[in-house]
Amino acid sequence: MGNFVLIGGSYGIGFQLAQQLANEGNTVHVFARTIGNIVESSNLIFYSHDVLKDKLDPSIISNKIDGLVYLPGSIQLKPFHRLGKQDFLDDFQINFLGAVESIQAFLPQLKEAKGSIVLISSIAATTGMPFHTSIGAAKGAIEGFAKSLAAELAPNVRVNVVAPSLTDTPLAERFLSSPEKIEASSKRHPLGRVGTAEDISEAISYLLSPKSSWVSGQVLHIDGGMSSLRTV
Repeated sequence: MGNFVLIGGSYGIGFQLAQQLANEGNTVHVFARTIGNIVESSNLIFYSHDVLKDKLDPSIISNKIDGLVYLPGSIQLKPFHRLGKQDFLDDFQINFLGAVESIQAFLPQLKEAKGSIVLISSIAATTGMPFHTSIGAAKGAIEGFAKSLAAELAPNVRVNVVAPSLTDTPLAERFLSSPEKIEASSKRHPLGRVGTAEDISEAISYLLSPKSSWVSGQVLHIDGGMSSLRTV
C-alpha cells in the first residue's frame, strides 16, 4: 500500500480522493486549513496547514512518499479592467507558488519512493474564456512548470496535471447554485453535464497509481469534452 500527501483535501475533489485512497488501504496525509469533512482514522491523518501562511515541515512524515497532490485553488472571475496586481498575485500564490513550495518540501521523500506528483490546472489554461485572465494565467503557469519539472525529475519522479472544467464542488458552488445554472453549465459541455468530484479524483488516482507508470509530463483534460469537441 502507498503513502500519499494531499495538500488540500477537506472538501470537494480532495476529500473524495482522500476517501478513495484511504478505502483502498493506503495511508493518506491531508494538509488543509480546516478538517472539513475529513474523519480521521489510522490511515487518514489530518494536519492543520494554510498554504498562504504556513511552512511545511517534511520531517512530520518519516516514510517515503509515493504520491503528492496539490489541490488548493481559486475561481476569481472578473473583467480584466477590474483586476489589480494583487488579484493576479493572489491567484498565482495559491494556485502555483503553493504547489512549488509543497513539492520542494517533500521532494526527497518523493525521490526515495520514485513517486508521482499530480497538479490541478483548468480548462481556462488552454481555452480562452472571458473573465478568466487571472486564473488562466496562474493555471497556465502550472502546466508549463509541470512539464519542465517532469523532464528534470525523470526517470525517478513522474509529474502530471489534471485540467478539469467546471466541477460540482464547494469551490464552484456559486456557479451551480440553482437548477437553471446547472442546466446552462451542462449544455456548454459536449457530454451534457458538469463534472463531479468523483470524475476528477478517479483521474488523479490513475496518475498516482502504477497503472500510469509510463505517463509523465502530461496534461489530462477531464472536462466533458469541452476543450476539444464541438457538437454544433
